[in-house]
Amino acid sequence: MIIITGAAGFIGSCMVAKLNNMGFKELILVDDFSNTEKNKNLANKEYKEKVEREVFMEWAKGKEKDIQIILHIGARTDTTESSKEIFDKLNLNYSKNIWELCVAYDIPLIYASSAATYGLGELGYNDDHEIIPQLKPLNPYGISKNEFDIWALSQEEKPFFWAGFKFFNVYGPNEYHKGRMASVIFHAYIQLQKNNYINLFKSHNPQYKDGGQMRDFIYVKDVCEVLYWFMVNRKHSGIYNLGTGNAETFEELALNTIESSNIGGEIHYIDTPEDIREKYQYYTCANMQKMRDIGYEPPFYSLRKGVNDYIQNYLTTRNYL
Repeated sequence: MIIITGAAGFIGSCMVAKLNNMGFKELILVDDFSNTEKNKNLANKEYKEKVEREVFMEWAKGKEKDIQIILHIGARTDTTESSKEIFDKLNLNYSKNIWELCVAYDIPLIYASSAATYGLGELGYNDDHEIIPQLKPLNPYGISKNEFDIWALSQEEKPFFWAGFKFFNVYGPNEYHKGRMASVIFHAYIQLQKNNYINLFKSHNPQYKDGGQMRDFIYVKDVCEVLYWFMVNRKHSGIYNLGTGNAETFEELALNTIESSNIGGEIHYIDTPEDIREKYQYYTCANMQKMRDIGYEPPFYSLRKGVNDYIQNYLTTRNYL
């Protein structure tokens, strides 16, 4: 059986769909299932059992030898949450427990890190293990993710195969429940429908024009393809970037959203709030060479193709993956 934590969430539920499509039905879904809106992500999916996050470690006792792999996608992802205690509990210590379970019973492990670990990108966006202890995340969420990466690398005992992935700006179906933490594309589409325009932040950096701020946007279907590839191959343990390797502007994102929505509209520019200006990222882009070097060859969705698929096949009809 395959364990998926965060299974009712955005990326986790998309991974459940990917595994179902590949014929895997013996899935154990682990999450906090109290959010009815989030649980809609699991409609029509096939799995063996749902297990509440708080009791999973107890549930696993005596079943360890039946676990083929753990996909630890679940985490507290709210970048505005300030409680270190919450992040220590859910992102750091829970992940350590998962790791130790995998070590004890020779279970391969795939887990979610984050590009938030890179902070302002002072050291670039290279997934070299050597720079991870030097990174300076900007918020408690990014700190918790980086602390676990550092801890994992420092362990003498490791799962026989393990891989952590620094997710960049992931977008796509099954994020309806995320509220303010949903992708820029989701919010842009909703705003366009409601107001016939999309608000973007003005640039307060002379090196970038308004709307010229850049991100590495990756479609969730590509994320699932990568995770599945590593799940099947189980070679080359380590921490990897997971983006497209291409940075696109917010202006391009907005124009693609308007084009794919077929309802017209325009872009408005508003001031970046003063409380986030000093820590605002103007550029992120994953260095993907490490993953390419070990043999991952499939191309990634372009922003235009990904936005069009997301809007046409999911957002306009509120479909789920």
